[in-house]
Parts: sequence; structure tokens; C-alpha cells
Amino acid sequence: MDLTDSQTVVTVVAGLAILAGLAGVVVPGLPALPLCWGGVLVWAVFGGAGQAGWAVFAVATLVAASGAVIKYAWPGRNLKRTGVPTSTLLAGGVLGIIGFFVVPFVGLVLGFVAGVWAAERLRLGSNQLAWPSTVQALKAAGLSILVEFLAGMIIAALWLAGLLLT
Repeated sequence: MDLTDSQTVVTVVAGLAILAGLAGVVVPGLPALPLCWGGVLVWAVFGGAGQAGWAVFAVATLVAASGAVIKYAWPGRNLKRTGVPTSTLLAGGVLGIIGFFVVPFVGLVLGFVAGVWAAERLRLGSNQLAWPSTVQALKAAGLSILVEFLAGMIIAALWLAGLLLT
């Protein structure tokens, strides 16, 4: 591997962007799927992969778009089915963001849980009723993370296959 070769540099940069995107699934502030997709885009444009690179990019675009839609639609449908209102999730999101700045990294999760629990406690009036809704919201957040990570892994696998085939 010659690092003076521009195609090698592009490939390394694309790979790092994809890795950063995969890390972005769990690290707040990094746009996971856009980074993975952008890495494939950079490789397709500047990596010299030709038509195969564009084919990989087209499929990666479909996976990224599908993953972005599914990561919100599927957990949201589950929450609506269990009766957790959107206002509860907004409260969890706001306290999660505040928690992220108060206690970096773990504060996001702690704030989200506290926000969902507090909103449900106010709405339902009881600890026993608020906790099941909080658990459902946590399951939905976990499902969203899982869908996003799976989409990122599929994009990474597509890129690797394209890299090996070109």
C-alpha cells in the first residue's frame, strides 16, 4: 500500500469515514448513516472504482435511506401501540441532551430515562404506571440504535465487497 497514491488515500479516508459512522451509532453528535454513506460517496467519486463503485454507492444510498426511515418508523409504531405519547419522548430527548452536557456520554442515557420517567409520572400519576412506559421507550431507543447500526454495517460490507471486487 503506497500512501502517495491518491486512490489509496481516498480508500483510507472512505474507510475511516465508515468507521466513524459506525462509532457514531453510539457516540452522540456523530451522524452515523450520513458518515457511512459519505465514505462510500467519496470512494465512488475519487477512488477510481468505475461503474462498480457507482453501483455500490447506489445500493448504499438505498440502504442508508431505508435505515433512516426504519430507525424512526419501527420503534415509533411500537411506542404508539403501547401508548407512550410523543410528548414523553420529547421530554426524554430534551433531558437527554441536557444530561449529555452535565455528565458526558452517560448523561445522555440517564437524562433520557429520567425525562421519560418524569413525563410518564406526571401523565399517569404513579411510579408503578410510569416505569412500564419508560421500559418501552428504552426498548424503542435500543431498537432504533440496532437498526441504524445494522444499516451502517450493511453499508460497510457493501463498500468492502466493492473494494475487493474492483
